[in-house]
Amino acid sequence: MARISILHPGAMGAAVGHALRDVGHDVGWLPEGRSPATANRAFAAGLAPWTDVGAADVVISLVPPAAAVETAARVEGFTGIYVDANAISPGRSAEVASIVRNGGATFVDGGVVGPPPTENGTTRLYLSGDEAVRIAALFDGSRVEAVTVEAGEFGASAVKMTYASWTKISAALVLAADGTAEAYGVADILHAEWARSQPDLARRLERARSSAVAKGWRWDDEMRQIAATFGEVGQPRGLGEAAADIYGRYERPE
Repeated sequence: MARISILHPGAMGAAVGHALRDVGHDVGWLPEGRSPATANRAFAAGLAPWTDVGAADVVISLVPPAAAVETAARVEGFTGIYVDANAISPGRSAEVASIVRNGGATFVDGGVVGPPPTENGTTRLYLSGDEAVRIAALFDGSRVEAVTVEAGEFGASAVKMTYASWTKISAALVLAADGTAEAYGVADILHAEWARSQPDLARRLERARSSAVAKGWRWDDEMRQIAATFGEVGQPRGLGEAAADIYGRYERPE
């Protein structure tokens, strides 16, 4: 059994923490400064309230991409294993790794593909780095499938970013096409053509709308991280930047 701190119990963090708790680990979170909604999720997941991460063996960071660096900086002095499982570029992950190591901890890169894990077979946690195998073992028997990536220290972030580049940028393109057709007064005709020649796009549009309303505010920065990921290896950044512009038009739900 390991002592694991989840930073922080959003929808994904709470579900991952619950999955770890269900296989016997001691899982906690830090209530200070968090919202009542976060506290409710942590309570429902059975996470213990801790005052700090000092007693933890492992910290797993699952926060909005823009908060990844700040979250790492706040655990200075932690000497266990710090897993950054956020949707950030390999370059941003390297920045987090430097902060974590300078603070005294060991770094493992991570990236989640799939929804919050409430059942088996839906969610993968990709892991890379020297202690990736050790972290993967913590998830044995859980609802989260841990997959180690042997493609450099930040390979897990590269997997997450390239996977999300297709799923989320293609959804943004469908939203943009629909919005443009609406502005020109031809949305009904476009939808009719989709029904004839691209029948899956009508369903895709509804899913994209629903996801953007719920999470577009969070995906804005994730798309910029995808743009950075592409740019780091000479691929065009524009796809991610355009998707960020589309998702940035959606306000965070109350």
